[in-house]
Amino acid sequence: MCKRMSALFGLFLVVYQGYGQDAAPAKKDTAPALSITGSADFYYRYAFNRAASGMTSFTRTHDQFTLGMATVKLEHKTAKLDMVADLGFGPRALEFAYNDQGIVQAIKQLYISYSPNAWVKFTGGTWATHIGYEVLDAYANRNYSMSYMFTNGPFSHTGVRADFTVGKSGFMIGIANPTDFRSVPAPGKENKNMIAQYSYAPSDHFHLYLNYVGGQDPADNKIHQYDLVATMKANSLFSVGLNGTYNHSGFSSDNYAAGHNWYGAAAYFNLDPAPWFGLTLREEYFSDKDAVKTPGGSVIASTLSANFKVDGFIFIPEFRLDAANNPWYPKRDGTNSKSDASLLLAAIYSF
Repeated sequence: MCKRMSALFGLFLVVYQGYGQDAAPAKKDTAPALSITGSADFYYRYAFNRAASGMTSFTRTHDQFTLGMATVKLEHKTAKLDMVADLGFGPRALEFAYNDQGIVQAIKQLYISYSPNAWVKFTGGTWATHIGYEVLDAYANRNYSMSYMFTNGPFSHTGVRADFTVGKSGFMIGIANPTDFRSVPAPGKENKNMIAQYSYAPSDHFHLYLNYVGGQDPADNKIHQYDLVATMKANSLFSVGLNGTYNHSGFSSDNYAAGHNWYGAAAYFNLDPAPWFGLTLREEYFSDKDAVKTPGGSVIASTLSANFKVDGFIFIPEFRLDAANNPWYPKRDGTNSKSDASLLLAAIYSF
């Protein structure tokens, strides 16, 4: 009897183990929670005025091979949380973080996001601005040199924000330090800015963004900027980007007696006859008659860039002509000119 019971018990264990193995759910391959991306770029620029006369950011040199920026971006995601540490090193990163000192200048973005559900996300930290069409990372732009609108900011925001998605529309609202300040150095000048965005994407071929940032800077100047971006794609061959921005400033130094304004508009015409080759023509008008950001006046800038692509590598030959109504651009002989032309060659790699 005992032998039979032992045999039955042994058989039960074998069957149970087999069943347990068959019933165990198969392991599913999941994407890694941590992603690492990065880029590097450098360029050569020849200014026909033969002076380091660039009025726009990041490409002010003449007849030099110049480093742009090396970046590394770490992003860790869970079902509801997202952490991003985006670092940059080089002249481009230093100019971007012009209000910071030391190692903090290497921080392009550093933020944590929480999404309790699919339609809302809360973010705190520092991130690249939502204002404008162009971005800091060279590989994400089709022109290598930057527009006057991008040059005059804003570059980044540090604070908290909430993003909401409702159907084909998106809404963002937040509170941040004054534009481009990770921390405010002046005690008693901890002013705040409001940031906001409305986006609309009825299809993959059309996107619209209405952007705002406004408040007081550490000098108590009152600044409000309104911005519009639209992208339209006709087909795989042709697409257009549009950007318009208007900045109104009131200065505490004159008791806000008069407004000081600058504004600009640009169109980006993109032609892609082959996956490895594309052309972009940027036409920009920028006006600063109150000399808020420039010597005063207006400029029309035309930039034609070719993009040759091989895997993660992009080679950009670019010709640019800027024509102002006042002599903005210094020349080699010490005089100023109303125009500036340049030829630029850029190499970019991203992964």
